[in-house]
Amino acid sequence: MTSISRRYVIIAAGLVANAFLLALAGCSDNEPEPTEIGANPKLPPQAEYFVPPMNVAKVIGWKDGETPRVAAGLKIQALATGLAHPRFVYTLPNGDVLAVESTAPKGAPATRPKDLIVGWIQSLATGGGGAVSGTSNRITLLRDADGDGVAETREVFLDHLNSPFGVALVGSDLYVANTDQILRYPYREGETRITDPGSVLTELPGGPIDHHWTKSLVASDDGRLLYVGVGSNSNITENGIEAEKNRAAIWEVDRQTGSHRIFASGLRNPNGLSLEPVTKALWTVVNERDELGPNLVPDYMTSVKDGGFYGWPYSYYGQNIDPRVMPQRPDLVAKAIVPDYALSSHVAPLGMTFYTDSTLPEGYRGGAFIGEHGSWNRHAFNGYKVVFVPFKNGKPNGVPQDVVTSFLSDQNEARGRPVGVGVDAKGALLVADDVGNAIWRVTAQ
Repeated sequence: MTSISRRYVIIAAGLVANAFLLALAGCSDNEPEPTEIGANPKLPPQAEYFVPPMNVAKVIGWKDGETPRVAAGLKIQALATGLAHPRFVYTLPNGDVLAVESTAPKGAPATRPKDLIVGWIQSLATGGGGAVSGTSNRITLLRDADGDGVAETREVFLDHLNSPFGVALVGSDLYVANTDQILRYPYREGETRITDPGSVLTELPGGPIDHHWTKSLVASDDGRLLYVGVGSNSNITENGIEAEKNRAAIWEVDRQTGSHRIFASGLRNPNGLSLEPVTKALWTVVNERDELGPNLVPDYMTSVKDGGFYGWPYSYYGQNIDPRVMPQRPDLVAKAIVPDYALSSHVAPLGMTFYTDSTLPEGYRGGAFIGEHGSWNRHAFNGYKVVFVPFKNGKPNGVPQDVVTSFLSDQNEARGRPVGVGVDAKGALLVADDVGNAIWRVTAQ
C-alpha cells in the first residue's frame, strides 16, 4: 500500500468514526425551524464542517399489512408492492399506471477524502427495502381493470433502460428521460409492452460522475416542447466548474427536432417539473446544497422564469453568498432570483404534482403534493413524507400539510421513502416509494 493510500484509509477511518459520533449526538439543536418554511424564510448563520452531521435511517421495509398513515378524511392502500425501487409514476390516458423503477448509475471515484464517507452514507440512505426482484432500470405497467385499487395486471413495459426517471406522453409519442438521453417510443393505447427500440431525441449530461442523475420531464401545455431537469454534478463545484457544464439547469427541448437550450439555470437539483394549472407556468422543486449546517439551505419549490438564474453555486435564496465557491461571480449573484417557497432544510423533495381533480377532499384542489425523500445530513430527521401546499391565484397560500406519513418507524427506521407523486385516472393520489418498493394509492375516506 502506498503512503497516499494509507493516508486515505486513515482519513476515511477517521471520517467514519466522526460520522457515527455525529449520528449519535443529541438532536435538540437540529430540529427544523418553522421559520424556514414559506415565502420569506428566516435563514440561520452558516456553519461549515470538515464532515457534516450525518444520520441515516436504516431501511427495514414494510411488514405485511403495514401501510403509511394518511391525513384525516383519506385512506391508503398499495396499488402494487414488490417492485424494484420505483421512483416515478405516470398515468396513461386509458388509466394504466407506469411505475418507473430505477437505480443510480455507477459514479466516478471520489475526488475528496470526505467523499468516501459521504457517498457511503448516501448509499445507505437509498438502498435496501426487500424488492422481490433485483431487476430495475425498467418501466412496469400496472393495470387495475376491476377498479378495486389494486393492480392485478403487471407487465414489463420497457426494460434495459439507463437509470430512467421522467416520462411524458404527447399524442402517440412516449418520451422517457434516461440519465443520459431522452428517448422517444411509439405508443398505442392499451398495449402492455413496447417492443420498438425507440430513438434518441437528445443527449443529456450523464457520466462519468453523474452526481444528480434523476432527470425529471414534462411537456409544455401545447405539447410542442419538453422541459427536463438536469441536476448539478456536485454539492458545490468540488468536481470543478467544467463538470457543471449545462447542469444545475432546466433544459427546453424541441419535441420534434431535439434541439435544446438552457431555459433556467442555478438550480442545484430540479425535480418534480409540473405546470401550475391556473397560470400554466412551469414549477419545480429543488434540492439545495449541503454542508452549511442542519438548517441550511432550505429546499424549495418555485415557478421557473425563462432565462432566470437561481443562485447555485455562488449564492442561495437570492444574494446569500456561499463562501466555499471560488472564484465568485458577483454579476450572477446580483440577478439571482429568490425562490417562491421554502420547504425546510434537507427534506429532499424529488416529486411534485398539482391536483385538479375532485375525488379528494376540496381542500386539496389546486395545490401541490410534494414527495419528500428525507434527510441524511442532519441529526434530527426531516422530510420522509408527502406534504400538500395550498395554492391561490397561481401562488402558494398557506403552510404545508402532512398528507402521507409514518415512512419512519418509532425507532427512526425507514419503512419507505417517497419520491415521485402523481394522480391516477380516478383522481387518487399515487406515491412512488423507492425503498419500500411500493406504489401507494390515496383516496377519500
